[in-house]
Amino acid sequence: MTMPTYPRSPKIFLGGLAHLARLIDKIRLRNAGQIQDYNYLTVGFDKYLLDLLQIQGGEFERMVLGANRDEEVLTWIRADGRSLPPEEVSQWNERILKGGPRDDAGRQRFQNRLSEVAAKRGMSVDQLPPVTTWVEIIELDEGRL
Repeated sequence: MTMPTYPRSPKIFLGGLAHLARLIDKIRLRNAGQIQDYNYLTVGFDKYLLDLLQIQGGEFERMVLGANRDEEVLTWIRADGRSLPPEEVSQWNERILKGGPRDDAGRQRFQNRLSEVAAKRGMSVDQLPPVTTWVEIIELDEGRL
């Protein structure tokens, strides 16, 4: 049985930003047909990051697919994206790495994700390691936690 391929962890920093390396991987892996179930560019962390950088998703995707290395993407972002002051970068990283559900709808989505992960592992939610953030659910789902 082939092990699934996952993008890098959102905890990996590129250009000082959490999640950027993961977004790049999602685009490359999806284009290579190695992942199917990732919705990127229009929802979640991906959309928030593109909005923060003021970069259009399609344009970013074309750049990533035309680049050979992460550094090329990073250079392009720095030239064409919004320049972020250090405090905004820090706020972004804090939000991504420590953010959890903030309202009832978010808590319900969080519980649903936990149920999905538990089902994949053939166990109950109570048997999973305790998690409180969205990043932890990603790490748990992809076998890094």
